[in-house]
Amino acid sequence: MLTFYMTPGSCTTGIHILLEEVEALFMVELVNLMAGDQNSEDYRQMNPKGSIPMIRLESGQVLTEFEAIACWLAWQHPKARLLPTEPIAAAKVIELMCYAVSNLHMQAFARLFTPEKFAIEGHGLDAIKAEGLRRVQEGFAVVEQQLAEAGYACGELSIADAALFYVEFWADRSDIELPPKLRAHYNLMLGRRAVRQVLMEEGYRV
Repeated sequence: MLTFYMTPGSCTTGIHILLEEVEALFMVELVNLMAGDQNSEDYRQMNPKGSIPMIRLESGQVLTEFEAIACWLAWQHPKARLLPTEPIAAAKVIELMCYAVSNLHMQAFARLFTPEKFAIEGHGLDAIKAEGLRRVQEGFAVVEQQLAEAGYACGELSIADAALFYVEFWADRSDIELPPKLRAHYNLMLGRRAVRQVLMEEGYRV
């Protein structure tokens, strides 16, 4: 059985959704970031980066990074069709997923949630948060141009939708307005059984 290391309400929510979508059997290990669980000796032995999400396979091998785990789940469960078989279509899904994680999450929301990590001399935390919000809005505008008027991000449900959902969820919880297509996508995802189940399990009202 897989062991899934997660923090409720974090980027791991996207992987949690994918695990439910493919109906994987897994155990959960909660990682309390505020308490520093990710820096414990046991955790660092498995994952020297001290990052989430992380999955430990039955073989004992460990996978980290949202994109790698998402692709692995799609490859392991081809019947779920979370990654297209046609190369350019698959590349487009991965492209959007990577943009959500590397740009909207790591460069934009990270400045809002953990501005101290971006602090340099002469730049106050408020200025860093303002830059984070600017990057969030700019990033959402980029994605908005790429989305269709309705439906999932790349046609059918894919790993890109899980990545996009968790940053939409953060925006919703932070009272940041989502552009119309992103709002429609967010609402569409909220209607999925797996998404509603995950949010309830992680302690959020649906």
